[in-house]
Parts: sequence; structure tokens; C-alpha cells
Amino acid sequence: MEARQRGFTLIELIVVIVILGILAATALPRFVNLAGDAGNAAAQGVAGSMSSASSINYARRQVSSAAGTNLGGAAVCTTAANWNTLVAGVTFTGTGTTPANDTTFDISGGATCAANAGNPVSCTVTGRNGSATATIICSN
Repeated sequence: MEARQRGFTLIELIVVIVILGILAATALPRFVNLAGDAGNAAAQGVAGSMSSASSINYARRQVSSAAGTNLGGAAVCTTAANWNTLVAGVTFTGTGTTPANDTTFDISGGATCAANAGNPVSCTVTGRNGSATATIICSN
């Protein structure tokens, strides 16, 4: 007497494939927008670095006006040279355009620090895939 072979029917295989397709279709949108989330997180990290750097810089300027970087005047947000000195690992521009890579960030904002030492101003940090706001302490 021969043993009868058992296997899956075509209907069972189709049902499994349909279920896997439904699961894939519902899970895929969760992974598609990771670039946007990563870009926002990167911009928030750089904005936090700028805020911390400006606070430390303000403290240095309080000890000695010759120390640190002068974060004063009308273009405190858009003077990229100041931020390239204070924050390492990224490059800043003040061009008003979206950067082309993940290590370059554009800074913008119309706030002025003229005669406002110690006052906070807001600057917008824009990366390739996101943006955030940095609070800067003026240090004239």
C-alpha cells in the first residue's frame, strides 16, 4: 500500500499570497517616509548644536570681550562664517537655498542682535530633507 502525499492546494497558496500582499501594502508606508523623519532629526540636532554653541560663546564673551565669536549685528543668523567656526562637522550657508547634501545646512532668519547682548533670537536651520528652529543668544 502506497502512502498518499499531502501538500497545499492552489487555493491555500493563493490565500497566503494575498494575505502577505495585504501586510506588505499596509507596512510599506511606514518605511517610505523615513528620509523626511531623518532629515528633520538631523536639522533638529544641528539647531540644538547651534543653540548650545551660542550659549557657550555668550559665556566666553562675558568673561572676556576678546574671546569667542561676536554674534551680533543684523545678520547673526545668515553669517555662515560664524557658525562654521562654532559648530563642527557640518557646513553652513546663508544662501536661502535647500542644500544638496546631508552635511550642509542653510541658515536663515531676519532677527537682529544689534545692541541686544544676552537676548535670544530665532534662526531657521534647513537641511536637505527637513528644517528646525535654533534659539541663538546674542553676544555682541
